[in-house]
Amino acid sequence: MGQRKSYSELRAELAKRFPQGVAPGGVNVDDIIQLKLQNSFDTHLDIARDMASVMRADMAAYDADSSKFTQSLGCWSGFHAQQMIKAVKRLRGTTKGTYVYLSGWMVAGLRNRFGHLPDQSMHEKTAVADLIEEIYVSLRQADEVAINDLFKDLKAAREKGDAAAEAKAIEAIDNFETHVVPIIADIDAGFGNEHATYLLAKELIKAGACCLQIENQVSDAKQCGHQDGKVTVPREDFIEKLRACRLAFEELGVEDGVIVARTDSLGAGLTQKVPVSTQPGDLASEYIKWLKTEPISKDNPIRDGELALYRNDEFVRPVRLPNGLFPFQEGTGKARVIEDCIANLTQGGADLLWIETDTPNVDEIASMVNEIRKAVPNAKLTYNNSPSFNWTLNLRKQVREQWIAEGKIKDTDYPDGNALMGKDFDDTDLGREADARLKRFQSDISARAGVFHNLITLPTFHLTAKSVDELSHGYFGEDKMLAYVATVQREEIRRGISAVKHQHEVGSDLGDTFKEMVAGERALKAGGHANTMNQFAAE
Repeated sequence: MGQRKSYSELRAELAKRFPQGVAPGGVNVDDIIQLKLQNSFDTHLDIARDMASVMRADMAAYDADSSKFTQSLGCWSGFHAQQMIKAVKRLRGTTKGTYVYLSGWMVAGLRNRFGHLPDQSMHEKTAVADLIEEIYVSLRQADEVAINDLFKDLKAAREKGDAAAEAKAIEAIDNFETHVVPIIADIDAGFGNEHATYLLAKELIKAGACCLQIENQVSDAKQCGHQDGKVTVPREDFIEKLRACRLAFEELGVEDGVIVARTDSLGAGLTQKVPVSTQPGDLASEYIKWLKTEPISKDNPIRDGELALYRNDEFVRPVRLPNGLFPFQEGTGKARVIEDCIANLTQGGADLLWIETDTPNVDEIASMVNEIRKAVPNAKLTYNNSPSFNWTLNLRKQVREQWIAEGKIKDTDYPDGNALMGKDFDDTDLGREADARLKRFQSDISARAGVFHNLITLPTFHLTAKSVDELSHGYFGEDKMLAYVATVQREEIRRGISAVKHQHEVGSDLGDTFKEMVAGERALKAGGHANTMNQFAAE
């Protein structure tokens, strides 16, 4: 958090205005201090500015030491984001290096008025900004609840006359670390032309986004990165959208705003238009050179309305599909990715890259990044550790192939294909090695392939489905209440998850505190003796 004032600084400032320790109307100065500290950011635009600086500092730290990569999970509600950050704070004692990923896929699938839809930019564009706003409201409320608890400790220490406990409580208040963290927000392909991209970018930034992720697909034909039928735009078109995002950041005073330029070229074999080349080696000619063409001859003449390209001292016809799209030459995806990334960094002003791949293969990503870094030495990636990959099968196949090549095993020792998914292979040398590689996958890809940020796009989608299925099977099956208690409540208590006290989690104590601030002993509080949340007081 920017320049957060300490308890003592705020008390000194207020003492000048209210030397008696009481504001007009009998308002206690300490109550004013508490509310000021709970309200860490005046607006969500202030959050965007502050979190952009956090990301820039993290990027610099990664450049100095690749082990300092950052992570996030995709969240489709403010509560998911809040619980993720609380879990990280319990685990590490800090939120440093932790972000929230806002997935366009999950907005389309779970957060739009039109129903559950695929990741094809069919959801309302305003839903993305609304979710950013919701996430930051939830994270800020987590701050409010936590700071309120700290002030309760301070008040208790003073009532006991315990100076040491009072000093400790003030120290805890001054050292409090916010739950607010950077959001990487998916703006898809911009939801229209470059002006539409700019207008939407401003809304996302005003909602709090310090980082925008945009992809090089055609916005009206956008597909999920792990589906077929992807169509890319010429590089100069995409660069215009990168500039639109930069202008939005600059206009709103988010000077450190971060742009992630995503390329889908590895799996995209089509383009919608052939750009105009004005000189050899320009962006258009470098894009056109990969088009699939066929020779023009007496037997295969050019016809009215067809397009011809002049290449290698002769005219050729670019292949055109019945839908009007132009295919690229097979096997050119990797080369196009490398050129995309270099152009996005050097001419589009992007800060981070995103290369969408079809399998989780460290060697494949590293080989592309090594080529990109010949032109841009400090090129860094955001990488999608996607649930679209069958991680178990992919890693087991990679181990099997490597061990066969090294002569460690015969090709008959383990089956090929989907049979490797079998549970019987979990406790084998191959299964254990694959799991070990999964455990260090993010460290490996960050060290070897320039990945600054590791994310999982859709984990809370799958987690919710799995958890509700697990509870439903037991509750509606034989276990009834035991299913809830054993799979949910006991685990909440034993893991120290604060949401077990659900009234407190959503701010019931905040309400009681405010009632006391304005009503004193007359306050009608919810957290009295009869509150059943007291059953969890020891946890």
